[in-house]
Amino acid sequence: MSIYEGKPATDLTKWANKAWLKSLDFNDETEKECAERGIIEAPESVVIRDKEGNAVWNVDEYDFLRSIEKADDIPDSINPSLYRNTLYNTYAGLFKVCDGIYQVRGYDMANATFIRTEHGWIVFDVLMCSEDMEEAKALMEKHFGKLNVVAVMYSHSHIDHYGGIFGLIQKDEAADASKPLQDQLASGKVVIFAPDGFLEHAVSENIYAGVAMGRRAMFQYGTLLKAGERGKLSIGIGLGQSLGHAGLLPPTYVVKTDETLIVDGVEVRFQLTPGTEAPAEMNAFFPGYNALWLAENCTGTMHNLYTLRGAEVRNASDWARYILEAEQKFGDETDVVFQSHNWPHWGREAVKEYMENTAAVYQYINDQTLHYINLGYTPAEISNTLRLPDKLNKVWYMRQYYGTLSHNVKAVYQRYMGWYDANPVNLAPMSPADSAKKWAEYLGDTDEVIRKAKEDFDKGEYQWVAQVTKELVFADPSNKAARELCADALEQLGYQAESGTWRNAYLTGALELRLGNQVGKMMAAKSGMDSKQSMTTEMFLTYVDISTDAIAAQDDNLTCNLNITDTGEKFFLKRKSGVLLVYKKAENDPACDAEKADAVITCPKMALMGILAGSGDAKKAVQIEGDATVLPRLFKYMTTFKMDFNVIEP
Repeated sequence: MSIYEGKPATDLTKWANKAWLKSLDFNDETEKECAERGIIEAPESVVIRDKEGNAVWNVDEYDFLRSIEKADDIPDSINPSLYRNTLYNTYAGLFKVCDGIYQVRGYDMANATFIRTEHGWIVFDVLMCSEDMEEAKALMEKHFGKLNVVAVMYSHSHIDHYGGIFGLIQKDEAADASKPLQDQLASGKVVIFAPDGFLEHAVSENIYAGVAMGRRAMFQYGTLLKAGERGKLSIGIGLGQSLGHAGLLPPTYVVKTDETLIVDGVEVRFQLTPGTEAPAEMNAFFPGYNALWLAENCTGTMHNLYTLRGAEVRNASDWARYILEAEQKFGDETDVVFQSHNWPHWGREAVKEYMENTAAVYQYINDQTLHYINLGYTPAEISNTLRLPDKLNKVWYMRQYYGTLSHNVKAVYQRYMGWYDANPVNLAPMSPADSAKKWAEYLGDTDEVIRKAKEDFDKGEYQWVAQVTKELVFADPSNKAARELCADALEQLGYQAESGTWRNAYLTGALELRLGNQVGKMMAAKSGMDSKQSMTTEMFLTYVDISTDAIAAQDDNLTCNLNITDTGEKFFLKRKSGVLLVYKKAENDPACDAEKADAVITCPKMALMGILAGSGDAKKAVQIEGDATVLPRLFKYMTTFKMDFNVIEP
């Protein structure tokens, strides 16, 4: 993590941030009351370290916020609204949701929730890394004694909700997924529940585009930045990304929609919400507690329909529909709603309003974007035009700390219309570096461009200054004056941002313009169990094809029969013009010219993955009949992806 500190806020940024104090009701402390309610223990210091002594989670670095006594004292380089959200996210410790339900909050980006059963506990979500989950468990045990964990529930397929599993239980403590649920529950082992589709999406999101997402996440989560007045703050759903060991234990029971299950005497009514905040996600109602778990569908902030790190665009209309469906199903019985991030909300009327306001915002973004699409507006035009209705805009728990109206509008446009804005000039634009060189050629004297840009900077036109200097940087990355001015503009945009993720992105861009690519200087998140091991065979073969340089492999055609001994799967593989075609074969399937294959490969799934990883022992578990070169040729053209690619320059 860099010790870099940026420049001060300009007078115009100071003025812009002070204006927020008049535009929102900072005397309304309802959210603060919810964030503090039910506190059992708030440790004075929360710094969690790995075995090597590295801090993987540090709430203490935000202590500078606690000395601010009134709104007028908020530093000029911090948006006052984001300051409030950051402060509330530093309230770390053990909280009571209601009698029998407790949360450890502020020990990772997400919450760990503990629900009492007849003989033990259900743990709903297990944080992002094992170190943080160990500390959360220890805090619970300090107050409730040794925990008998009877079940784990993953609310959805994002790593901050399952990655800390090994801080709670180990592999041999999990129930046998091959057995019926009642046998699992009676076994004394831990049953792991997850929504239908969980494993597929949990694995594929972190592998297929995982390297690119990881690099972009550095910008979104501010992992290259130090917390501070001119550094990173909260991201709306927590203080940021933890840096410990992440793992995955596959679910032992897959939940279907509208299932009602009894888990150690506790009734749980599930509602699956696919395609909302995650491709696989579920809400759950606990009637014995009159408590509704809303996963990450309601989170106390505007969420992302499109996340800046990159992911599938979410369906805003379905998101709203599932929230309203949950209100209809459970609202009349619900005294408290609690979720994966931030704090609960209490009281039946307040709960209904919370759900309705959240649904209304997502429905508004979906429908009004479509309204303007049908008027012929482009994504940038809509995002620069659309504003929330006044009353919704002033709801504190829907402020734009994580997602923003601007980039969510573009997500809806992408979902319905794709990348093309219908202007044929934009069908095949030049690459950024080539385009920038032409801009520099047309603009002429770059010193004169920078002089004019500095004048616009002094006027507070930071977005334009960033845009024009970005072209100079891409035309000539060695242009120090352009890099510095672009960084200055990005920095002021960051200081003014209400969204924590936008602030992080702006400030990380400024950092790398000034100091260069910083990837090699950060402590990367660790994986305690490589998620590739949880891939199905088909996922693994897809990963092989994604990693293969098809042009390099285009003249090396091959065919083979692949028999996976431990799963009983049979495949026919055919590489044609560099593309790997995968046919899943039924028993005695004569199709695909399988009898004419160049080779027959027989092995367990993990041996196939082990060979790719260079394991000599794995090769011993593989039998090859026919052309022995087929297997090494299958992997020969794969590229090793690295996370150190440039973002802010060519």
